[in-house]
Amino acid sequence: MPASHDHDAHSPAEPVDDPLQDPALLRRLLRAKDHMDAASHEAWPVERLAGISGVSTAHFARCFKRAFGVPPHRYLLTRRIEQATTLLRDTELTITEIAFATGWESLGTFGRTFRDVTGRSPSAMRVEARANGHQLARVPACILKAAQRPDLTTAVLEKRRRKAKGTFRQPIEEGS
Repeated sequence: MPASHDHDAHSPAEPVDDPLQDPALLRRLLRAKDHMDAASHEAWPVERLAGISGVSTAHFARCFKRAFGVPPHRYLLTRRIEQATTLLRDTELTITEIAFATGWESLGTFGRTFRDVTGRSPSAMRVEARANGHQLARVPACILKAAQRPDLTTAVLEKRRRKAKGTFRQPIEEGS
């Protein structure tokens, strides 16, 4: 009788392609994610992130999306929009200063992308945030940030296509 083989087991030397099953790979992906978080205003091409993680660019992109639910570029976009929203709400910086401080190379791209992601222009977001400022002052910053996190599970270009066709639904807003 042939010896039984466990096909699901991996030898320690065999790399695991699933970051959720490989703690070492997940740590390397987190290291790259932490670099993006610390300097979201910088350019983060996949090649740079893969170098930090010590894996190929294709492997990095595939594993990052598997581990965090969005591709690296979309994750970075989320961080930049979050930071811009905070600066619009909490500072007197001009929208141009905020655009460049959060890593955008053009004011037009910043404004268009911000509107596509949040459903509001940066100036409208600033007015709304300031109007609600007295109510939001009592909310812990971590809760506020989570509630205002942009939903980038759908790519911005796909949102534009759906909106043009009239099939895109904006997220339901809670409370008035």
